[in-house]
Amino acid sequence: MKRGLIAATGVAAMLVSVAACGSSDGDKGSGDSGDKAKSLTVWFMDGSNPAGWTKSVQAEFEQKTGAKLNIQVQKWDGIQQKLTTALSESSPPDVVEVGNTQTPSYAQTGGLADLGDLKKEIGGDWTESLNKPAVFEGKQYAAPWYAASRVVIYNKKVWADAGVKETPKTRAEFFKALEAIQKKGDAEPLYLPGQNWYFFDGLTIGTGADLVKKDGKKYVSNLADPKVAKAMDIYKQYQAFSKAPKDKDEATPQQADVFAKGKTGAFIGMGWEAATAIKANPAIEKEIGYFTIPGETADKPEGVFLGGSNLAVATGSKKQELAKEFLKIALSDKNESALAKEVGSLPNKDSLLGSVKGNPAAEAAAPAAKGGGTTPLIPEWAPVENAPNPIKAYMTAVLNGKSPEEAAKQVEGDMNKRLSQKQ
Repeated sequence: MKRGLIAATGVAAMLVSVAACGSSDGDKGSGDSGDKAKSLTVWFMDGSNPAGWTKSVQAEFEQKTGAKLNIQVQKWDGIQQKLTTALSESSPPDVVEVGNTQTPSYAQTGGLADLGDLKKEIGGDWTESLNKPAVFEGKQYAAPWYAASRVVIYNKKVWADAGVKETPKTRAEFFKALEAIQKKGDAEPLYLPGQNWYFFDGLTIGTGADLVKKDGKKYVSNLADPKVAKAMDIYKQYQAFSKAPKDKDEATPQQADVFAKGKTGAFIGMGWEAATAIKANPAIEKEIGYFTIPGETADKPEGVFLGGSNLAVATGSKKQELAKEFLKIALSDKNESALAKEVGSLPNKDSLLGSVKGNPAAEAAAPAAKGGGTTPLIPEWAPVENAPNPIKAYMTAVLNGKSPEEAAKQVEGDMNKRLSQKQ
């Protein structure tokens, strides 16, 4: 599902340079005959299982259970159909990684096993914001594995030249810093195109807005809600500090490439985007800093979209208990911390956030994890984000002068049509 892919590839891109370990290219499921009866098949997505973590988890699992771990790494492209088909077969993979917002779709089809007992055993202190996407219609269909979110990536030299000495702790302080850079006149204060949709989604989370609402038995657009308008007003205030086009997103052009030129005060993006900027201009590395997107008050960071992955057990797996044993090992505090240290992802418990210490981008992302969220966790959501995304059109319309109410009305027909599409 394209929507799910976007949700998870933020972290996957961060991990892409790390090779998978102990993997094979076979696509067959677990089976139960011959030697395969003593093996467990796990599907990881390309880039998600780093070498050190994989080697350690595999060794621990095989030593504890006596079973072999058959890891198969899948490509994101086309995974929805491939996994949907696999989960419907008699011998599906036993454990699967799914993008966190994909979980409702697979759960609705009956392809994922209920993990309520596992939640009671090991998930009592999973971070609620990370666990929420693993729950569908009140049942636990997956377990939270990792997440990542956007932070402010800034140019220390540009800020220092403008007389800004400290990173902001509130939104007002952030605006004040951007005003100082604007007044200095040597750099664009903030690069923020008009359609940075995931940053906007974070703002709606911060205002407590719902992008959809129930109308009878179906979901419809809720863009006309005043809370959505409030989030869009905040976005508009940020975008006023940018010269970026109002009708493009952060990939057109790649915002990290713009930042790499050294004439931008800051941009809002994933931590791995700094590496893209450094690749384009190695000299900028020493000037890059990170901080948490500040909220209205210093004690509560801005809402952020949490992209990431869950681990689930196939309903059709004949090795349910062995699969759950794998999840207990993979999701243990030790291995969650090891994953966070190796790649800078956010672990599934607040108590483990200290594991990212030493990774400045992840340290900046950590404070916002508890208050983060996702897009609507309904199977009907996926078509909304297919190009051309009507919410992006809504954003551009507001930035070009329409009222939030007018802009919402302009796109609600298209949005409602997408929400009614058969999955």
